[in-house]
Amino acid sequence: MRVKICCISSTAEAHLAIRAGASALGLVSEMPSGPGVIEEQHIADIAGTVPPPLGRFLLTSQTDANEIIAQQRRCGVNTLQLCDRMTVDALHTLRRSLPGISLVQVIHVVDDASVAEAVGIAPEVDALLLDSGNQSLAVKELGGTGRVHDWSLSAQIVERSPVPVFLAGGLNADNVGEAIRAVNPFGVDICTGVRTDGKLNEYKLKRFMAAVHATSEEMS
Repeated sequence: MRVKICCISSTAEAHLAIRAGASALGLVSEMPSGPGVIEEQHIADIAGTVPPPLGRFLLTSQTDANEIIAQQRRCGVNTLQLCDRMTVDALHTLRRSLPGISLVQVIHVVDDASVAEAVGIAPEVDALLLDSGNQSLAVKELGGTGRVHDWSLSAQIVERSPVPVFLAGGLNADNVGEAIRAVNPFGVDICTGVRTDGKLNEYKLKRFMAAVHATSEEMS
């Protein structure tokens, strides 16, 4: 079970997450709302200290392919987490322009239409990430809400997706086992559930990782 620790704000947090066993780190660029946003130069500095096998995810709210390409080149990450809806044409442009860079499309799970959206876009990307935002608000929520969504919908997406699926949204050490059993994702993604006053909390992180590993072993 892969674990992505999101909203990394410093090199110290990055290496705390790596020592705990994280498979990937999330670095948040400008967003309309939500926690963890840091400057692009800071993202580049942190990403430059992360060993190559780990995923260095740039969370972007941009939907214009050229803007995203420029962001990736400034930040030096190996994965783009596309937090808003993308057109197929824009995804194709990213593919052509950024060979070797993984594309992860976020789906904000709300209702049955979210399942159709996920299944429709999955063939165009390397992975999906299921979160609990709301793109319909005047100020969009594109992640970091700390809310759980309907895992039965997420489970349908996992069953039908041709690419790996990460589960996010309101996870913590107390519910991640139930979430994994309900959804059976490729990986889990967490931000607020391992933080205290916005800072990565080593105790919460260790509890979360232990719960993930225990459930993975139980299901293997």
